[in-house]
Amino acid sequence: MKQIFISLVFTCLLLNVCIAQADSIASYKKTSAMIPMRDGIKLHTVIFSPVDAKHNLPVLLQRTPYGANGSDAPDDTTFNVQAFGTSLGMMLREGYFLVFQDIRGKYKSEGEMEIHQPLIHSTIKGAVDESTDTWDTVDWLLKNLKGNSGKGGLFGISYGGWLALVGAVDPHPALKASSEQACMADLFLGDDFHHNGAFRLSYGMEYSYEIEFDKTTDSDFPFPQYDLYDWYLKLGSLKNVNDKYFHNKIPTWNNFVKHPNYDEFWQKNSPLHYVSYAQIPQLHVGGYYDQEDLNGPQLMYRHMEKKDRDNYNHIVLGPWNHGQWARGKGDSLGKISFGSSTSYWFQALQKKWFDFWLKGIGDGNFEEAYCFQTGSNQWKTYQSWPPKGTVNRKLYAGPGNTASFNKPTASTGSVSYISDPAKPVPYRTQPIEATYGPGSRWKPWQVEDQRFVYSRPDVISFSMNKLSEDLTVTGKITAHLFASTSGSDADWIVKLIDVYPDFDTTSLTMSGYQLPVTMEVFRGRFRKSFSNPTPLTPGKPEEFVIDLHDINHTFKKGHHMMIQIQSTWFPVIDRNPQKYVPNIFEAKETDFIKATQTIYCNSQYSTYIDLPVMKE
Repeated sequence: MKQIFISLVFTCLLLNVCIAQADSIASYKKTSAMIPMRDGIKLHTVIFSPVDAKHNLPVLLQRTPYGANGSDAPDDTTFNVQAFGTSLGMMLREGYFLVFQDIRGKYKSEGEMEIHQPLIHSTIKGAVDESTDTWDTVDWLLKNLKGNSGKGGLFGISYGGWLALVGAVDPHPALKASSEQACMADLFLGDDFHHNGAFRLSYGMEYSYEIEFDKTTDSDFPFPQYDLYDWYLKLGSLKNVNDKYFHNKIPTWNNFVKHPNYDEFWQKNSPLHYVSYAQIPQLHVGGYYDQEDLNGPQLMYRHMEKKDRDNYNHIVLGPWNHGQWARGKGDSLGKISFGSSTSYWFQALQKKWFDFWLKGIGDGNFEEAYCFQTGSNQWKTYQSWPPKGTVNRKLYAGPGNTASFNKPTASTGSVSYISDPAKPVPYRTQPIEATYGPGSRWKPWQVEDQRFVYSRPDVISFSMNKLSEDLTVTGKITAHLFASTSGSDADWIVKLIDVYPDFDTTSLTMSGYQLPVTMEVFRGRFRKSFSNPTPLTPGKPEEFVIDLHDINHTFKKGHHMMIQIQSTWFPVIDRNPQKYVPNIFEAKETDFIKATQTIYCNSQYSTYIDLPVMKE
């Protein structure tokens, strides 16, 4: 492992950018075009061209389903570079063509949209998809933008990140680099719509309505109240969504209903099944607290690294929620401070990335992995990710709601609680606002103090003694849960929590804070196969292996480590009836039952979290 303290380096880079402003490009002119694709469909495209450029300049392309206009100003309007905000301002001062495009079927573009359509052009002659649309767009831009250098790059966040990823499959020869940021990788195993087969109710319902109700805009679902916990509870069975509200008019929701398991539909949908390696330099970017696409960048980096022949594949992981690196300072999230402007740090790296690959500026020395270390609040670099040099230690759930690195020795030992679908555990404090509605606290919820559920009888916590020294966990976290249920299906939510001292002299307001370092849900029916679910046997202890993702976190001296387990997480996750039904989207109200859940912590069935602990 190679560790470098690089904040100073990028501080100097930022200073150099500011010094260079006197000789930089200050203004951009807006124009628009309808660019024809190979099948005749035209896509609405907004182009910002540098004014008074002294050299030919490369093209940066972002494709989006969320509206490409970028400004309501008419064509031929001139913008100061500051209008683009801090995320791109660093690069634009030194000159790029900046291009935004509505994908087919959205806003001002022609055609029909299909959410996350898998790439099909290589298997169906004459077919079009997001890869061919990217190719055709780049080709047109090179032929029609006066003063371009003949080189282009792709970037985007969230859906735009996925578009940047698939646009780099069979790339146009002029494409020299890409950065997928917060990209989805598998919509059933993780990311937006499901996590380990458990359906993300509030986000899945609200997002599918937003993007498909009206192609010309993003539509908010017309909720009749502000706090949606009770609204979703009164909704009842998921079958009521179509029966009462969507009426089979939202295609993505209909696909949820038709495909409750990991079948061919979801498998083909995942870029893991059609993206093999980085054909051009690829910078994956993700946040540890991404409330939408946490899994995607990690999975795509790991998948593409297996065949990385040219050292094109790199990753950045920071202390961010969804896309936070592109807005604001990134010096905090909720009540958690990171001690520096992490977003500005990344934007300097992003500039360095595209400046080298598209302009030949700089030395091209990029680390394999740039990963912020929370807790210690330092940027670290690694020659591989996850890094070598860690020792796996098992944090066990123990008797008397304790946790330790020692395996329980007693032959018996367990903790039970009653899970009631009629009284599900909220995933954040109420009110639970609409995901993107007024006053929404959707963005910081993954760092919310877990004391709001700590005392609930249906939430079980196992706490470790105070740490006598700092302990750093770096890499992939896996929970091994041994549990049983009195029902025939169950959800399991496992959290690894950093508990602050009861009296924190460094920050009194953080005293006792229960910070979730990582947490995830698993739908029990999928323990053997995500494609072929099977009921649980009532009362039978079984092992549930749960991926808790990659972290890089220092548990400070005087803090506690805690394991927390529950069976509902509402309404971010739909309610499991706890009685096995073939398709939960078609469950009846009578299918929802109380169940007694048992967590085992004995010598035979030992619940634990596997932690890669960094050697000092």
